[in-house]
This record gives sequence, C-alpha cells and structure tokens, in this order.
Amino acid sequence: MTSTQTPLGSGFGADSTAAQVPEGVDLHGRRALVTGGYSGIGIEGVRALDAAGAQVVVPARRVDEAREALADVPDVQVVPLDLSDLQSVRAAAEGLAAQGDPFDIVIAGAGVMASPYQLVGDGWESQFATNHLGHFALVNRLWPHLADGARVVSVSSVGHHRSGIRWDDMWFAGGYDKWDAYGQSKTANALFALELDRLGADRGIHAYSLHPGGILTPLQRHLPKQEQIAMGWIDEHGTPSDVFKTTEQGAATQIWAATSAKLDDHGGVYCEDCDIAPMADGEQRMGVKPWAHDPEQAQRLWQLSAELTGVDAFA
Repeated sequence: MTSTQTPLGSGFGADSTAAQVPEGVDLHGRRALVTGGYSGIGIEGVRALDAAGAQVVVPARRVDEAREALADVPDVQVVPLDLSDLQSVRAAAEGLAAQGDPFDIVIAGAGVMASPYQLVGDGWESQFATNHLGHFALVNRLWPHLADGARVVSVSSVGHHRSGIRWDDMWFAGGYDKWDAYGQSKTANALFALELDRLGADRGIHAYSLHPGGILTPLQRHLPKQEQIAMGWIDEHGTPSDVFKTTEQGAATQIWAATSAKLDDHGGVYCEDCDIAPMADGEQRMGVKPWAHDPEQAQRLWQLSAELTGVDAFA
C-alpha cells in the first residue's frame, strides 16, 4: 500500500489555535455541523467557524447546557442528538434535512473516553457505538444533504495506537479494557474517514481524521483524579502537565482539516498538529498506525457498520 501520509509543511503547528488557522478563509454562506460543539475543543471549533462567517449547527445530548455554553456565539443552532441511540440519530438527521440548506462542513467530534463497561443498541460496546456507529449513521443519513465539495472531519486520537479493530471480539465479551475499547473506537474514526473519502470522490467530498493533541477537557470525566495523577496528567493539586495543549490549540487541527486548501488533493489522510501526520514507526506516540490507514480494513468496517446500523448511503 502506498502511503499518502506525507507532511505538507502547512505553516501551522502544535501551538497554532483554532482562531488562527482559518485566517483569510471566508465561510459566509457556508453551513457547518459540529458534534460535541458545546464543550472542550468542540466549542472552540464552533467559535472559529462562526468567526469565519459560517452558520453552525451543534447537535447535543444536553440541549439546555449546550445553549447556555454557546450563548456568546451569534449564529449557532442547537438540536437534540444522542449518538448512542440510533433512533435519536435518525430523528436529528431528518429534522436537519427538512431545513433544506446543505452542509459544507461536518466535524464529528463528540465522544466518550475510557468509560465504564456498557452495552447499548443491539449489544454494542458503548465507546464504539457512540464514537463511531453514531457518527457513521448520522453522516450516512445526511449524505444527500451534504454539498458537493463538502468536507467531513472525523476526530480520532493517538489513542488509536492502543488497538486496531478487534474483529474477533469487538464487544469485549472476553473481558473489558476501557483503554482498548477507546483505542478501537478511535481506529474506527480514522478508517471511517478513509473509506468515506473514497466513496465521496465523485462528488468532490473529502474526509479526514485527526489527533487533536493532548488536552484536558470534560472528555476525562470518567477518569478518577488518582488515575490522572498516576499517568502524569495532573499533579496532586490538579494542575495539568505542561505537555497538554490549550483547548484553543486542541481545536486547531480539526478547523485546519475543515478549511485548508492545502488538503484539496489529499483526502482520507490522518492529521495532527495542523498537518498531515507521518506513518507511526515503532513505539513512537505520534503518527498513524498502519491498521488505521488500511483501505481493506476501512471497507470491511464500512460494510459491518452498515449492517449494524441499517444505514448505507452508497448501497
């Protein structure tokens, strides 16, 4: 397999912010959808898109909380959505489709991390169901309502290094590990973008995945303080390690992937620090692992996801 994972030299980097990367990009008349857009890096991404002129829609499981958090963003719409519930996904997609206006940008950023063992839907492990299957169903249902030339940005993570797709035990019947489950779901995010980019080629629709960087946000809600201390993320006073990005920096790569003209001819790639990431070599904690950048696995996952959700815009 020939790798497309060659950094471009974007001019931005780990310290760039979401407000900086779309500088000079005019998004007036464009419509964007951002899941997870009312906290953490999501809300910073929404602010950057709004500042560039986009009309932004934020699906939210906690609608009142989202509206309160986004009160300072002038052109934003909040709609109800629970990604772990496919009936909720269907209702949200149908409601958005009925509004008529197509989407030019979709950022699939909502998710859970290292959560306790739970099965949802038809016996699906909850991190995989929420982080991947919910977004898979949402994008497929909205596919006819994406503009030609649109971009879909799937927020993955370096956590994908932890696990590829566990084809023989995806739901952890043999024993649950919260980090392996998170890793599998983040691999799925990358493979989803890879296959969607291939399928969307005839409409000029590109898809990208990315690692936003290490950021302390509400995503860590399931991690006890002592566990975060043991991992070196915070000290005993709760002060974050200096290795973490700010939320503004953490939001930058998703906004770069959604708006940069440098990516016009590089669909399907995995990005980090506002550039295309290299292939991960050995034990390094950066770059994309081969199992998350494999077209055959991407097609296999797409077929399985379509069977599980009953949704496939390309069938």
